[in-house]
Amino acid sequence: MERLKRWAGAIRRDAHTLWLAARDRRTPWAIRAFALLVAAYALSPIDLIPDAIPVLGLLDEVILLPLAMWVLIRAMPAPLLAALRAQAEMASARPISRAGAALVIGVWIAGAVLFIGWLWR
Repeated sequence: MERLKRWAGAIRRDAHTLWLAARDRRTPWAIRAFALLVAAYALSPIDLIPDAIPVLGLLDEVILLPLAMWVLIRAMPAPLLAALRAQAEMASARPISRAGAALVIGVWIAGAVLFIGWLWR
């Protein structure tokens, strides 16, 4: 279980590292473009395999995204990767964005109000 927790923490750190790499001018353009595509796919509500399909629906999140992240991490220059990983580690130690949390909560509340209004009719 501890090994799984370490792996999940590394995935989280590397996802943030790739987000930073996509925005850093020192990153080669091909890696930046691929990192943006991977981040957009990870954050997109549209999947290659819909999550509603049991077991198969999670394959893209469990296999494709970590594989794409692994390719990007391996392709990145080592000094740049080390600097961006350190930056991602520092960011994870900072407090969570309250404005971001408020935005997400607001969207959920608005969605709930709209859904209840739709049911009410």
